[in-house]
Amino acid sequence: MKTVMTTLLGSALLAASLSAAAMDPEKQIETRQAGFSYMAWNMGKIKAQVIDGSVEYNQQQVEAAANTIAAIANSGIGALFGPGTEKDIGDVRTSADPSLFENMQDVAQLAGNMGAAANTLAEKAATGDQSEIRLAFAEVGKTCKACHDKYKMD
Repeated sequence: MKTVMTTLLGSALLAASLSAAAMDPEKQIETRQAGFSYMAWNMGKIKAQVIDGSVEYNQQQVEAAANTIAAIANSGIGALFGPGTEKDIGDVRTSADPSLFENMQDVAQLAGNMGAAANTLAEKAATGDQSEIRLAFAEVGKTCKACHDKYKMD
């Protein structure tokens, strides 16, 4: 079931990224925010089970969350930072710093780092080795922070 859900999510985000050029800027912002929010929610699930232990560890849930994170990170979500999405549109607000749109090569490198780290997290989650999952989780967090520090407005 988890593989099916991850595949469906990845397919939906990939379809969205492939059709990003056909999306209006407002929809691109909403879609990328939804993807990043879902990624953050899954990071929280892993954190609760593996990092702070506030929720009992469940191998299947951690593995599903890690696979979802990897699917989003590798979905081509960067295509949703298209022209016109560097500013607020109507009621849709963006926290992307306009400098992001002037540094797409750097952003692509940061995104590649996130995808690689997310893939490693998924691999480690499949083993069930919580110490390895912790390390891989920290690396994903570092890749998120690297982009946020440069290109996310508070």
